[in-house]
Amino acid sequence: MASRAKVDKPFLFISIILIISGFFIFSSASLGLLAKESSNYSSIAFSQTVFGLFLGSVAMIVASRLDAKIWKKSAFYLLFVAIVLNILVLVPGIGFEHAGARRWIMIGTISFQTSEVLKLAFILYFAAWVSGIKEGIKTFRLGFLPLLVLLTISALLLLKQPDTDNLILMVIAGTAMFVAAGGKWRYVLFIILAGLLGITFLAVTRPYVMQRITTFFNPQVDALGASFQIQQSLIAIGSGGLFGRGFGQSIQKFTYLPEPVGDSIFAVAAEEFGFVGSLFLLIIFVLFTTRGLKIASRTPNIFARLTVVGIVIMIVSQAFVNIGAMLGVIPLSGITLPFVSHGGTSLFFTLFEVGIILSVSKTRES
Repeated sequence: MASRAKVDKPFLFISIILIISGFFIFSSASLGLLAKESSNYSSIAFSQTVFGLFLGSVAMIVASRLDAKIWKKSAFYLLFVAIVLNILVLVPGIGFEHAGARRWIMIGTISFQTSEVLKLAFILYFAAWVSGIKEGIKTFRLGFLPLLVLLTISALLLLKQPDTDNLILMVIAGTAMFVAAGGKWRYVLFIILAGLLGITFLAVTRPYVMQRITTFFNPQVDALGASFQIQQSLIAIGSGGLFGRGFGQSIQKFTYLPEPVGDSIFAVAAEEFGFVGSLFLLIIFVLFTTRGLKIASRTPNIFARLTVVGIVIMIVSQAFVNIGAMLGVIPLSGITLPFVSHGGTSLFFTLFEVGIILSVSKTRES
């Protein structure tokens, strides 16, 4: 039997801690932009606070009050819209290019990252598909092939932008949903092998991918070029010591760290709050994972359960890939830190997805 209840308070509390912590870390890291002559500080601050934090919080509250069935019914249409948006972003005059990547559509003065829509639409559609086929997930035709088709379509769209990092997150989330639904492990092994072959192909055909792999195995090579970010990140993290320099006291965020409000923001946090503060942030993400997956395990509805699994794994994989890259334990990537890094679209959708999980948490087995 399923019963209606209030939202899961522990998960809500954990999410609020992440939101508040992220806001304070971003506020401090963004001061580093003022040291740059071409700083667009006001635009970044507006996008993060108004579009990301404020509208994202509103979206979270609204999503938490909606029935999860709405997303199942609209999953196909959301996927269609997401595909169209990710095609339009490649059209000159519509898509906005930055640092050699075309991933954004301009809405007035605010840039909108289309891959965020695709990531959520992918999760909702695959969850809806599996809820319809049930035991068919164990077969190749009904279970694995649809997942393969969805990932292939996503790859064609994202690699063109290029956005390899978000594609990897979608593969991880899709695989986790496939396993949670009862998919066979031999198909998971195929995904892993295909992923390794894909990364090898990208390393050969795209110099920046090979560069990331090279600097991972030898961080000392090209210290003023390809390895500059990881070198500066490790300096920031190391100088933070046990308790950090203190809020707002980071030195590396001023001209040294590339993208101090982007994928380097964990290094800023580690410098200011030290090992203790960094460990606290890691623990909160672990709690976010365990509580989110517990909500999924208590949910009787297959669609809702897989949606929560997909969202939680997507968000947490992104967090640990970002943190791992800044610590030098995995190759560098352009993946940002959820709840913390600059990206109004990313923060908006992260909070919206938290709202969906809170909505699902109101329905549990009794």
